[in-house]
Amino acid sequence: MFNKYGAYGAIHALLAVALGAFGAHGLKSKLTEDMLNVFETGVRYHMFHAIGLLLIALAADRIGRSNNAIRWAARLMHLGIFLFSGSLYALSLSDVKWIGIITPFGGLAFIAAWALAAYSIWRAKRSE
Repeated sequence: MFNKYGAYGAIHALLAVALGAFGAHGLKSKLTEDMLNVFETGVRYHMFHAIGLLLIALAADRIGRSNNAIRWAARLMHLGIFLFSGSLYALSLSDVKWIGIITPFGGLAFIAAWALAAYSIWRAKRSE
């Protein structure tokens, strides 16, 4: 699990940096200030959760790969990046307003991922 989700986390971090640079240099003159802020919010949460995915991968390696809750934490973090940040990227670049309906589902995935990560780490700590 560490290899898979650690790699996903690193790839997401790479993408967040690349998209952040693209937004700062390539979109500044093409988007309204509001839509540029939407794009930047997507990049910020993308990077936060890329780092979160790396941390979950490290925790999974330490507490045991058979822990289903930590595995679901990684899956939900990965999914949340696509739903939350991906929908903000699509919204800002297309200005199709209904795409914003998807964003809260990504936020819920992030919340669930962090809760499962905390539960898994807490449970592993208590079983020592």
